[in-house]
Amino acid sequence: MRSAASDQIEALLAALPQSAAVLSFQDGELSIVAGNARFGEAVRMHRLKPGGPLAESFWIDRIQAYIESGSDTCFFETRREGKLGPEYHMCTIGRLPPDETGQPLYLFTATDRTNERTIEKNLRRELLSDGLTALPNRTGFGEEIDDRLKNSAWPDTAQFGIIAIDLSRFSRVNESLGPMAGDELLITVAKRLKSSLRQGDVLARIGGNDFAIFARLNNGLSDALHIVQRIQEALGSPIRLSGLQIRVDCAIGCALSLSLDEDPDDVVRKAQAAVKIAKRSGKVEIYRNGVLKEAQRRFSIESRLRDALSQGGLSLAYQPLIHLQTGEITGFEALARWNDAELGNVPPTEFIAVAEESGLITSLGRWAAYEAAQAMSRWDAKYGQPLPVSVNVNLSAIQIARDDVESMFEEALRYAGIAGQRMTAELTESAIVADPDKARKWLFALKDLDMSIAMDDFGTGFSNLASLHTLPIDILKIDRSFVSSMLEDRDKAVIVRTILSLAESLNLKVTAEGIENQALALQLQNLGCWQGQGYYFAKPMNEADAFDYWRARWNFETI
Repeated sequence: MRSAASDQIEALLAALPQSAAVLSFQDGELSIVAGNARFGEAVRMHRLKPGGPLAESFWIDRIQAYIESGSDTCFFETRREGKLGPEYHMCTIGRLPPDETGQPLYLFTATDRTNERTIEKNLRRELLSDGLTALPNRTGFGEEIDDRLKNSAWPDTAQFGIIAIDLSRFSRVNESLGPMAGDELLITVAKRLKSSLRQGDVLARIGGNDFAIFARLNNGLSDALHIVQRIQEALGSPIRLSGLQIRVDCAIGCALSLSLDEDPDDVVRKAQAAVKIAKRSGKVEIYRNGVLKEAQRRFSIESRLRDALSQGGLSLAYQPLIHLQTGEITGFEALARWNDAELGNVPPTEFIAVAEESGLITSLGRWAAYEAAQAMSRWDAKYGQPLPVSVNVNLSAIQIARDDVESMFEEALRYAGIAGQRMTAELTESAIVADPDKARKWLFALKDLDMSIAMDDFGTGFSNLASLHTLPIDILKIDRSFVSSMLEDRDKAVIVRTILSLAESLNLKVTAEGIENQALALQLQNLGCWQGQGYYFAKPMNEADAFDYWRARWNFETI
């Protein structure tokens, strides 16, 4: 005869929506007291492995640990391979009142979580992979590396390497053939790169046109270079896109781990730092110690420079330009200076290079032009009339390519109330060589503002003398590398004389940079050089000191 307790248990189990059973555990044996229809079906279909006496060690160990813990409830998940793939159940065990004999009873439930786990797995796959190439993305790449390092047998002498690949001129494909052609190019490149892999290597797309390979290196750099050679061979033949044959050029950088314990993310960053150098050098680059620190410092400089430009953290220093025949100050060259609270005194060669790389050079160049014009306005107000001096402002080739320099100077002059002849634009030869037609157009536009044009660092670039004659250049500045050693180096002296002769034939004025002593100043004076600057006359100084320096030398007529 059934007891009332048994009827209550069966009613309780029948009311539960998931698979459920009441279990007993005695003398190390786990048994089913009762189960609902869902539980019976699950056991029959082997979705829940245990049946009858639950003798499997997994279940026994789980439930025995729970009973001994004294906890009210225990949760755990099971996984088994089904006909259609893995099946997952979330299981719970809770305590019930003992039966008539005093035997402890436990309520067991199992909820099918297979659909949820499948959805989670698919979402995770999407989050960790690139939708275009189906390769791991940056996050997935990191997880793949961790998995290889943890779950593979590595000899003591082994190390791993990261090979970073940047597709050159990829943006031109997008611009000329459209984004679909760009996607097709990436898919084709991914397939070719995959064909160059060895077993165990991992290929990922970690950026728009950036790929990376994780490689096990039993023979160190030799293995890495072998993979690089396979990559170059795989990408060597042209790719057909929209009826065109496209040759894929790439920059490749490699970084090798110091040991298997090294953080893979650090090695990836090192490889990316190496590939940046490879883009400039045109060669395969291997990461060198210190390169990552340099990259991190450039990033820090970029961030701090952005703040400095928006908050007025930079200043201009003014180095006098001296008329070598009379000793008078004809003007000043405005030079950007930056003393940061965190970074300290950052050299112009460093922060200007970062500004050019990051695109901040446009803001930096505009600030310098406006500030120089305003300084002249303040000098005029202090003196009571316009000073008979001009200020030279340097232009970066990258700024020239990206900015409207004509409107920049027009605004700077207009806001300050300064005449155009009091400002000189200094540019390097590379700014003209890059796009001669565009250069000619904006150079004449600056001449329409009555500004002077100076070609800086003359002699170090690749100017075409014929085009130089057709451009509205007023001044050639001889690079300091020729001037500073011309007294000791006969070849340098010949170059200086040649430039002076060329300038005379083209009716151009010449400024000599890097005059460090009186002997150099006198030699250049004797050669008929028009103007000079250098530490012999004065170092760059702040705005107030520059005004005082000019006022003190206003009537000075000898060197």
